[in-house]
Amino acid sequence: MKTGNRLCIIFVTAVLSLIGCTEQVDESNRYVFKEETLISYMEKHADTYSEYLDVLKNTPVSEISHSTIYQLLTARGNYTVFAPTNEAMHQYMQDLVEEGLITEPSWDSFSKETIRDSIRKVIAYSSIIDGGDYQSYETHTFPTQNNGELQLGNLRDRKLTVRYVETSPDSIYMNYDCPMSIKNRDIPAINGVLHQMEKVIAPKDITLADMMASILDNKKEGFLVASRLAMACGLRDTFRVIEDLKYREMYMKGLIPDFDARAFGWVFHGASGHPTAYAPEHRYFGFTVFAETDDFWRKVIGKDPVDITCQDVQQWILNNKQYSRDDVFQADENWTSPDNLLNQWFTYHVLPMRIAANRLVFHVNELGYNMNTKQLTIPVYEFYATMGKRRLLKIFESKESEGVFLNRFPNLDNGRRGTYHELSCDPDKVGNHIDNYSENVLNYQAVNGMIYAIDKPLSYTDEVRENLAKGRIRFDAMSLFPEAMTNDLRKKNSLDPRNQFIHFPPNTTYRYLDNMDMNDETHFVYLNSYTYDWCNNQADELKAEGHYEITIKLPPVPRRGTYELRYRVLPNGDRGIVQFYFGTDKERLAPTGIPIDLTKAGTDRHFGYEPDTDDDFHNIEVDKHMRNNNRMRGEMSVSNSAGPCRTGSPNNLRHILVRQTLDPDKTYYLRLKSVLDSNKKEMYMDYLEWCAKEIYDNPIEPEDIW
Repeated sequence: MKTGNRLCIIFVTAVLSLIGCTEQVDESNRYVFKEETLISYMEKHADTYSEYLDVLKNTPVSEISHSTIYQLLTARGNYTVFAPTNEAMHQYMQDLVEEGLITEPSWDSFSKETIRDSIRKVIAYSSIIDGGDYQSYETHTFPTQNNGELQLGNLRDRKLTVRYVETSPDSIYMNYDCPMSIKNRDIPAINGVLHQMEKVIAPKDITLADMMASILDNKKEGFLVASRLAMACGLRDTFRVIEDLKYREMYMKGLIPDFDARAFGWVFHGASGHPTAYAPEHRYFGFTVFAETDDFWRKVIGKDPVDITCQDVQQWILNNKQYSRDDVFQADENWTSPDNLLNQWFTYHVLPMRIAANRLVFHVNELGYNMNTKQLTIPVYEFYATMGKRRLLKIFESKESEGVFLNRFPNLDNGRRGTYHELSCDPDKVGNHIDNYSENVLNYQAVNGMIYAIDKPLSYTDEVRENLAKGRIRFDAMSLFPEAMTNDLRKKNSLDPRNQFIHFPPNTTYRYLDNMDMNDETHFVYLNSYTYDWCNNQADELKAEGHYEITIKLPPVPRRGTYELRYRVLPNGDRGIVQFYFGTDKERLAPTGIPIDLTKAGTDRHFGYEPDTDDDFHNIEVDKHMRNNNRMRGEMSVSNSAGPCRTGSPNNLRHILVRQTLDPDKTYYLRLKSVLDSNKKEMYMDYLEWCAKEIYDNPIEPEDIW
């Protein structure tokens, strides 16, 4: 079967399974004012939009609804419509002819009504974003990052991407190649905004496996070698999955309920005090691949990429020692084995989550950053565990780095009176630059994954391990859960309560987060906290109520050594008392000490806290005294409107939970268990951090305050 026909069949099969989000349009909310609705505007300009209007009239809101998308756009709301012109619709129909789906560019030429209706649904659902009660998208609210995704999905629950053209500053392309009219955009209506499109937005649901298979079938250069390695390492079936259909079925049947915190007298503090946390509607799977380009392989191996074999790459890895001396592997041809060298090397390039180009790192409330101007300041970073043999990967960006990098280790101005900006970066510590900005990026975007080009080989060498261990490894709690990124639950720029307060069901109902176990009495909530002025890292936080017991799989340490595991908390009266447990046997974890009272601020007499002064010798002594009590002040790098969080309040603490020798090849778990009779006190989590002994117990260069 030809690749084009195969992809077309995949596309049609996918769209036939689409399910809408509402059953019936509330016609009592129809506008009767003189201003234009989206529909009345398009009808007034039927010479431009009549073909699109016809599609909307013939597309139901959902599989079980008699209401149409046309009716939906006459109702109250905040919709963003990317409306194709008649010329764009005619060209799209002609494209279907060339693909062999229809014989002539007419709606009457479809062989089956189901296929015709599925095509209409793709056009309608792909072109509309329902912003609910909160937002519609004018172009000034689009992501400034080239290749960035809009924050809300369309009616197909797919994110639209934005591409800007440097040579034509006024040009905007949606989904890479769909140009928006320069003159007819940002057209306001009383129920949203309309952008005229010169090409129909109708993306095909191509998986990462489909995309790589197409690259190999067509010998398309770019990531030909990377695709060959992925398939050889047994990732074809892994890269094929899109969604957990069992979870979706249970959600649609009401078996994954939202959580009404009022049953506990619990409200989510912050801007709204909202009483409800919402279960995710989907559980998607996703992947991010950072790959060397074919040009790189042509240069180092000396062959055309089409002729480069897995044996060639494995021999290059061996010859260039692109591994650690502690690695145990077989340099055989059993590529699918986790013990194989090539398998270990390639899977270090893959994260088990889909990360959009504008979400590789999060710029939120690092010191000096302004959400309005978006001018970069001090470094931000993420630490993730890779696929295959779990190893640590760092993603980094700062004002001075001029882009996003993997495993970058710069020299920072990290003194007590420093700025924490990059001073320099040694050539061997620059890391791998990620191409997340060029036009080429969107050519390698699948529904369940992305491939990003990197400018040099990515390997987990002894040097990388050492550099990781020489820096404090601070990981935001939500970075522990790949599902949060893939399903766009983490740091979503939306005020809609459904995107602010997320409830994850207990495991006995459904295991949504692979890296977390929780008992039936745990009510676990993620607070996105968008626009909140909180001193949390990235402003968000995790909470739980009930007689909770939560066990979390931690990321690996980079090399064998003695580490501290630290837990960051903002104490207040809503918190509870928690017993922590730690170890490698999830069923037999040892307590880390006595229970910790999360209500106690730094001013508690047992902690030894004193505010920072102008006398750094005094401040150092205070920090030492707190460390003797297994406590630390919070970080200097996070700020709110009052300034750096370290200096702004004693309610900014780190508890040292563990200090022991750890092994990079072992998996460690942390358990948090309420020890109170009351079920109305919160668990809280912001971030955790590994810190090696050579940092916290360094007599020459003490650990920085950042």
